[in-house]
Amino acid sequence: MLHKISAILFDENKIQRRVSDLAAQISKDYEDNDLVIIAVLKGSFVFLADLCRCFTIPIEIDFIAISSYGDSAVSSGKVTVKKDIDIDIKGKHVLIVEDIVDTGISLQYLCDHLLSRMPASIKSCTLLDKCMKHEADIKIDYKGFDIDDEFVVGYGLDYAEQFRNLPYIGILKEEFYK
Repeated sequence: MLHKISAILFDENKIQRRVSDLAAQISKDYEDNDLVIIAVLKGSFVFLADLCRCFTIPIEIDFIAISSYGDSAVSSGKVTVKKDIDIDIKGKHVLIVEDIVDTGISLQYLCDHLLSRMPASIKSCTLLDKCMKHEADIKIDYKGFDIDDEFVVGYGLDYAEQFRNLPYIGILKEEFYK
């Protein structure tokens, strides 16, 4: 698969250091509160696994699956829920864990979707942020890395369900997704 990657943005060590730092900050911020992690499938599962092993606080974990890309390299802008959460979040503190925020439309949709269930609070955590592409007015509370507008794969991120298993985050060569 390496021949399909034009550059490695973040290697395993850099990712693990940043994940550990994020977990320490989140643990500190929620040390006196119960926290429900809602991870966005499928892309965030690797990030979530590493992040939750670094937490020093009790957490509950649930998953939500949404779609706005399909097999395309560009978001359609229309978000649909494919699998909703099972945990009752009423009165609980919620942290949405994303792999990447691109336009912000999906994150805004998720916040609105979950707010209707009356949590005590909702914050967000993403490994990667393409902040220059945001179309929605969103706040990201915990962020791993800012990235340019490149098509990235690895560490849970995919293109057409491939490349999730790469231990690093790399830029996919354009010829493989155009």
